[in-house]
Amino acid sequence: MLAAVMVGALTAIQARINGNLGTRIENGIVAGFISFSSGLIALIFITVLTKSGRAGAQRLFTGVRDRRIPWYLLTGRLAGAFSVTTQGLTVGIIGVALFTVGIVAGQAVTGLIIDRIGYGPAGAVAVTIGRASGAALALASVGVALTGDLLQQTPWWILFMPFGVGVGIAYQQATNGRLGMLVGDPMTATLMNFIAGTTVLTIAAIISVSIMGPTKPWPTEPWLYIGGVMGVVYIFVAAAVVHQIGVLLLGLASVVGQLATSVVTDIFFPASNPPAWWQSTLMVVLALAAVITATVPWNRLRRRR
Repeated sequence: MLAAVMVGALTAIQARINGNLGTRIENGIVAGFISFSSGLIALIFITVLTKSGRAGAQRLFTGVRDRRIPWYLLTGRLAGAFSVTTQGLTVGIIGVALFTVGIVAGQAVTGLIIDRIGYGPAGAVAVTIGRASGAALALASVGVALTGDLLQQTPWWILFMPFGVGVGIAYQQATNGRLGMLVGDPMTATLMNFIAGTTVLTIAAIISVSIMGPTKPWPTEPWLYIGGVMGVVYIFVAAAVVHQIGVLLLGLASVVGQLATSVVTDIFFPASNPPAWWQSTLMVVLALAAVITATVPWNRLRRRR
């Protein structure tokens, strides 16, 4: 659970980095390409220099060739490509907190479904009242964002894209977890996902530049280019722990780290059109309540009484 909290904190920091980069160069798709490319380069070095990395890559190649590894398990990081692109397009406008709350709702609802049908590496997980209530509270936190003047001031697609990111992340975590179990190395699953995501974003960036024209000059601050490396770290950790706690609990536990970090980030690096303070506060409270409701073993507590 502590590892899942760290995943959330790194996700929030990555969102701010990629959001700032997208705003500075005025192209969120190219910012996503930059993020993925840096992560892919780091992963290639790790794979080549470590024995476990080389062995995992060999098992992956052999498994795909012999069709022991289904092709759809190689698609998890396509959701990551959508995620980093959305960061570049939206975080600079709505802030990290609202972006995170949208992800919470998408992860909660999708994680509930994935765990129930047994797609995740933990197998089928029963839908309890606590899990269902947690997902409902996460949806309520997004509903708060749609009140007041924010909906009138911000295009609707910007507000709903973070929810789609949450859906994709839940699918990505389940897929990466299954692939990591098959190849015996979470880092190999992460490498494969970065290859797929970088390929898609390369094509998307070329199309974007050809239509919108060149980006603004790239900034010189080094910290704006480490988002991909952070992605490597939190995807690796998520793939390593998802089979222990399931997709829903991984997603909701990481929310604690995401929300705490996003609130601090928005204080020091405010967005251009963030929600009102009361909206941010209520959204965070509801999202944290969703985590507590879904993770506390209520049945055990009642038996102890």
